[in-house]
Amino acid sequence: MRWKVALLTASDKGSRGEREDTSAQVVRELVEEEIGGDIVDYRIVPDDQDEIRAALIEMADYFQADLVLTTGGTGLGLRDVTPEATLMIAERVVPGMAEAMRAAEMQRSRKGMLFRGVCAIRGNTLILNLPGDPKGVSEHLMAVMDMLPEALELVKGMRKDKA
Repeated sequence: MRWKVALLTASDKGSRGEREDTSAQVVRELVEEEIGGDIVDYRIVPDDQDEIRAALIEMADYFQADLVLTTGGTGLGLRDVTPEATLMIAERVVPGMAEAMRAAEMQRSRKGMLFRGVCAIRGNTLILNLPGDPKGVSEHLMAVMDMLPEALELVKGMRKDKA
C-alpha cells in the first residue's frame, strides 16, 4: 500500500522565501524510501498557531492524508507553537512515539530534552511533529520509522490492536 503523506513546514523565514526548506527534502526522501509514501500535499507556513492549525486540518480532513509530518516550531522559542497547534486539532495523542523520538535524540545530545514535538491522531490521520533541522528530522523520523506502517494500519482501522 502507498501511504498518502502530507508535509507541513512551520518557518517564518521559509514562508517568506528567505530560507530553503532542506528539512522537507530529507522527509520526502525518507518517506518515499522507507515506507513507500507519496507526498500528497506540501506547504510552508509562518510560525503562527492559526495558520499551522488550519493547514493541519486541511491536510487531514480535505487531503485525507494517512500521515502528516511537520517540521519546525518544536523548540522553546516564543514563535515555536507547532505542538500547541497540533494538540488543538488532535482527537487523541500518541505519547510513546514522541517519547521514542526524544529518547533517540537524547542518546546523541542532551539538547533532545528541549524538543517539544507531539504525535497525535485526527480522524484517520497520524500527525508527527519533527524538529526543523535536517539532521534532527532524520534522527527523529528514523526513531519511529519501523513502527509507522503498523501505527498507520491501526489508525486507519486496517488491523486490530491486540492490547
